Amino acid sequence: MAAPSDTQLNALAQAVGERLLTTRQMLVTAESCTGGWIAKCMTDVPGSSAWFDCGMAVYSYEAKQAMLGVRPQTLETFGAVSRETVIEMVSGALVHSGASIAVAVTGIAGPGGGSPDKPVGTVWIGWKRRGGYASAEVFHFDGDRDAVRRQTVAAALRGLEGV
Repeated sequence: MAAPSDTQLNALAQAVGERLLTTRQMLVTAESCTGGWIAKCMTDVPGSSAWFDCGMAVYSYEAKQAMLGVRPQTLETFGAVSRETVIEMVSGALVHSGASIAVAVTGIAGPGGGSPDKPVGTVWIGWKRRGGYASAEVFHFDGDRDAVRRQTVAAALRGLEGV
């Protein structure tokens, strides 16, 4: 899969924003491997203050724990790039914001950091609506760091359709 262009990411963000505005929902993002790129795409859309609450870029274990309430045991047992961690991230984003819908991402964008179990391009994305159950999906993206991050942003935004 080719990495999406800025134009494609902007179109996805606009579509998500329109749905959020129509349903009177607010979005929060909790981002590790994308470093705030989802939040940037959302706030590039004029009028986003009507449906975008906040974004948290949480790279370190300490930030995930302090800002999102991810448990140290979860990180020690499963690692930062895991279903368990992204579920705690997306849930914590809702607890620590005024938003009604959350998306969280954690992954290995590369070029280093991969392992046989979790190669470069492995990304977990989680979505949750306040009061609902979190869902999470693992992706295996190809390409360099930029391509992995772009594909992660696009998948995160597309996944918000089902939340």
